[in-house]
Amino acid sequence: MSLKGPIILVEDDEDDQYLINKILEELQIPNTLRLHQNGLEALNYLKTTQEKPLLILCDVNMPVMNGLELRKEIEDNPYLKQKAIPFIFLSTSGDIGIVKEAYKGTIQGFYKKESNYSQYKNNVEVIIRYWQSCLHPNK
Repeated sequence: MSLKGPIILVEDDEDDQYLINKILEELQIPNTLRLHQNGLEALNYLKTTQEKPLLILCDVNMPVMNGLELRKEIEDNPYLKQKAIPFIFLSTSGDIGIVKEAYKGTIQGFYKKESNYSQYKNNVEVIIRYWQSCLHPNK
């Protein structure tokens, strides 16, 4: 993790991609946003990049490889697990079954995508500010 590293967004919905990008601009977050349409794209990027991402914001339901599958792949890969990149789910679903399934692995949060823009923005800000000030073994 690097404070100046990119924020990885794993999200297939164009509206949510737009909203996250807009929120980051409004919050004046200088980190580059690296967008991936599904878990497989993100996994391939994480395996090959020399960048040290600040965090991963990941949707749950996506084609090809969903967020739960991506998180498991990261946990099962010693190289990626050692990077200890904070992994946070952002989902339209607040279904308790999905939340419980997500927390069977190592994640650092699960947030529901709010329909209220102000609350959505607040949640994203809380997530980013927390990780910007948190101690981390790979800083």
